[in-house]
Amino acid sequence: MKTHFLFSLLVLICSGLLPALVQAQVANKPPDTVAGIAVNYNEELVGTYSLPDPLVLPNGQKVTDAATWNKQRRPEIRTWFEQNVYGRAPERPRNLRFDVFDKGTPAFNGKATRKQVTVYFSERNDGPKMDLLVYLPAAATKPVPLLLNVNFQANSSLVDDPGVRPGQIWNKEKQKVPAPAYNPAGPAKLAVEPFLAQGIAVATVYYGDIEPDFNGGIQYGVRSLYLKPGQTQVAPDEWGAVAAWSWGLSRALDYFEKDKAIDSKRVVLLGASRLGKTVLWAGANDPRFAMVIASVSGEGGAALARRNYGETIAHLVAPTRYAYQFCQNYQQLANQTDAPMDSHMLVALLAPRPLLLQTGNTDNWSDPKGEFLAAIAATPVYRLLGKKGIETNTLPAASQQVGGTLSYYMHDGGHGIIPSDYPVFAEFMRVHLLQRK
Repeated sequence: MKTHFLFSLLVLICSGLLPALVQAQVANKPPDTVAGIAVNYNEELVGTYSLPDPLVLPNGQKVTDAATWNKQRRPEIRTWFEQNVYGRAPERPRNLRFDVFDKGTPAFNGKATRKQVTVYFSERNDGPKMDLLVYLPAAATKPVPLLLNVNFQANSSLVDDPGVRPGQIWNKEKQKVPAPAYNPAGPAKLAVEPFLAQGIAVATVYYGDIEPDFNGGIQYGVRSLYLKPGQTQVAPDEWGAVAAWSWGLSRALDYFEKDKAIDSKRVVLLGASRLGKTVLWAGANDPRFAMVIASVSGEGGAALARRNYGETIAHLVAPTRYAYQFCQNYQQLANQTDAPMDSHMLVALLAPRPLLLQTGNTDNWSDPKGEFLAAIAATPVYRLLGKKGIETNTLPAASQQVGGTLSYYMHDGGHGIIPSDYPVFAEFMRVHLLQRK
């Protein structure tokens, strides 16, 4: 347990993404307040609440068939999250372009073929754009499924491959600077080979290529392309940074649909922390994604907002924290306990596609139990659509995966992805993508 916990912490520390509140938890001193708002870690103080039923229409009618879910209830839920949490995003841009500047180079001692692609979001070469790094199984003879990993690090920092184009990242001073070189002794690596061994391709993208992760980053990212002259902010129901990152992942899928080596109907999303929120919304908003693996998505992701435990919406949208990641309307939900929807309904939007929620048993800030309870509450939707969800009310022990098409897995450790998680992800993909009929 200690080794896994320290590894997870080192990943975040080295990437500069470990917030002060988690550093306090490292010292076994959970903060009593964050942004001037009290934090609760006591289950006895969570409070009582009731969850809205995802299978009941606003008029009280029960949803009893897949047609009503798909044509009426699901669109209602998706629209609510769009208008009140993440914000409306535009459609695919007319001038979307792809430059495959590395068309196929042997990598990983011949186990993989590397491709690199620049995705331009507009007609401007100097405008916002993202680099995709793709590794295909070298022995593949037909289109293969693919894991798309959205990452906090530049592509060149993640893998031991000198052929990867050197990337740039946003630093704490809100400047774009050269990314650190790959460090074999460092913890921040992308596990590629476990997936290649299953016949699965792996792709990764640096989220800062799509939109910077700081207040005011809108002027540098994809959202800037849609601002009118003189406009510096979007409307209250328009996209925040999470929706922008999600939108960028859909543009990556636009490329995969054109690459004949990739089975674009079997593309899986993986992201952690705020990027766990990102992949949940991307999967919910874009049904072309075949599967989602959301790591420690917490508040604003899979954790129930009604639970007063760890981070809350009020913490998220505090002016000094992450309000910019969501639409402005989300601030109205701070301290509310009677909103018409909660995160279990976000989880349900993925049904009937496979979804794995991965948490950590010491990551109290992200409320791993809250994610488990959300999965339980979303299970009736999976069941309605003929799939298996969570069939137990008992929070599983660390390293014990529960569920079916909708699954939950809690590693022994803290916030983020640790090395032992990757084989679990690869096996989940094998079971639900490679063996499906």
